[in-house]
Amino acid sequence: MTKPLLPLPASFGEIRRARPADTARICQMVRQLATHHGDTPTLTRDDLARDLFGEKPWVSILVAEMGDKLIGYAAMCGLIKLQFGARGMDVHHLFTEAEFRGRGVGQSLIEACKIEAIARSCRYLAVGTHPDNHEAQAFYTSLGFERRDAHPPRFFTRLAT
Repeated sequence: MTKPLLPLPASFGEIRRARPADTARICQMVRQLATHHGDTPTLTRDDLARDLFGEKPWVSILVAEMGDKLIGYAAMCGLIKLQFGARGMDVHHLFTEAEFRGRGVGQSLIEACKIEAIARSCRYLAVGTHPDNHEAQAFYTSLGFERRDAHPPRFFTRLAT
């Protein structure tokens, strides 16, 4: 059996790795998510380009694309359980434009995150939520993530490598 690769076909389009030309649109979506959470975003395109495409990339971003329009993204950064030699990825952001929610975009982004993490030799995927975001907590649980006692809530899933 072959391992799935990106881009990942989806009912609405596809999930793929971000490209330099996506930087401005990703910044817009990051700002929307930050504002939704009550943060004042200060991210610039230069910041994002440095952290995503620079000499030493800091994050990995996958985008949901429908036609030629980006409708969501997932941003991940590395984790490690050094004592076990186990790499992981943290889903730092997961965002879908409001008009496309409930159509499988978030689920497809998480599936693509798993594919990307496995390609990076990771054994687990983690994500945190706001304590009051019960909808997100139910979403991650429905996708097989296990809740761990933490504040704010953290969810983990093991990856088949």
